[in-house]
Amino acid sequence: MAVEPSVRTRVLVRTIMNSPVVTASPNETSKDLALKMIQYKVGSIVITESDEPVGIVTDGDIALKVAARDLKPSEVLAKDIMSSPLHTVDSEIDIREVARIMRNLMIKRLGVTYKNRLVGMVTMSDIVSVTPEVMDVISEKARIVAGEPRKKRGYLAGYCDSCNQWSDYLMEVDGGFQCEVCREGERPPEESA
Repeated sequence: MAVEPSVRTRVLVRTIMNSPVVTASPNETSKDLALKMIQYKVGSIVITESDEPVGIVTDGDIALKVAARDLKPSEVLAKDIMSSPLHTVDSEIDIREVARIMRNLMIKRLGVTYKNRLVGMVTMSDIVSVTPEVMDVISEKARIVAGEPRKKRGYLAGYCDSCNQWSDYLMEVDGGFQCEVCREGERPPEESA
């Protein structure tokens, strides 16, 4: 079965999300949450009741709602400082759409669901970590597949569809992208994919 070109060029949120999700109960203290954040090296904890997400506490919440108010972390409960609801996106959504959702909601984190079950978290930092060069390659390949004119530089950087080797000089050949070696037919058979 052939993969549609638009599907091949998308970067799905499931490929960059963090999993498993670190959770806590609404009655855990902000000190407990801070210790979990340190232990698991995360910046947020999802607050759950009966395994269902009801909110989120971030490191920023602890700083602004506990430390800045000079409250005692061992006395402030998660339910008193959590943001609710936890906003989520489906795991099959493109990261560009996820970035738009975060921007519109003015948040830095989203839960990621699969079949209505929370399976991960994605942050704006996760999205930014996908290098701009990769996004350029994906965008340009999508434009070419859609029949839009190619950028003037003429070449793409990425993996050759023929030999699966990285090249900074990919060109479109018969609906695929080939490196200069494969375009010239110079690659020995044992190096081919």
